[in-house]
Amino acid sequence: MTMGTPILGEKRSAAIMQPYFLPYIGYFQLIAAVDVFVVYDNIKYTKKGWINRNRMLLNGQDEMFSLPLKKASDACLVAEREIADDYDAGKLLNKFKGGYARAPYFAQTLPLLEKILHYEDRNLFRYIYHSIVCVCAHLKIATPIRIASEIGIDHALRSQDKVIALCRAVDAQSYINPIGGMELYAKGDFMAQGIELSFLRALPFEYPQFGAPHVPRLSIVDVLMFCAPEQVARTIRDGYELV
Repeated sequence: MTMGTPILGEKRSAAIMQPYFLPYIGYFQLIAAVDVFVVYDNIKYTKKGWINRNRMLLNGQDEMFSLPLKKASDACLVAEREIADDYDAGKLLNKFKGGYARAPYFAQTLPLLEKILHYEDRNLFRYIYHSIVCVCAHLKIATPIRIASEIGIDHALRSQDKVIALCRAVDAQSYINPIGGMELYAKGDFMAQGIELSFLRALPFEYPQFGAPHVPRLSIVDVLMFCAPEQVARTIRDGYELV
């Protein structure tokens, strides 16, 4: 079965997340675990978050990579932010080449990176959204991905109320959130609205990285460079638990 294909008789499930640029494997486990995935475009951009940056392996150490942005008001939404004019996709691609040219699955992963990094649209949300769609296609994750602002709800709602409204709008009876959100949402509040709330916890996942001690929770790029496609698929499908 293709990952992300609903199973008849089960509750329709949804997940809702900020857009992240080449995030860790847990993000894609969440997408594959649900029947519909909603990505926020109408959410405030946070400077210290992970929306436009992540970590890779370079010379045996974790190294930050990022998309530089044009200056804008701190009140701007993600969909209102633009990538800086001096962003050099080729330079970032060369950084990945420098870190992973000797990795066992470099040749298979490089075309994906080229397709993502050389995308011409410089709107931050559309650029990241395109990268998420490309990675999902590469991983054969078939879950439909919806853009939050295109879903007919009251977008003035906040936090839990907005999540519940989005779940109802996409006809989801189950909502799955990353384990880090356990302090944000209460299962009883969701159940009162007819929605089952679960949290996804990614299981430990180690793999060889040039024979050095494993550096965890790097970008999905790191996973794809070092792991066989069938191992990645298996980890996305089975490498988590719902609590």
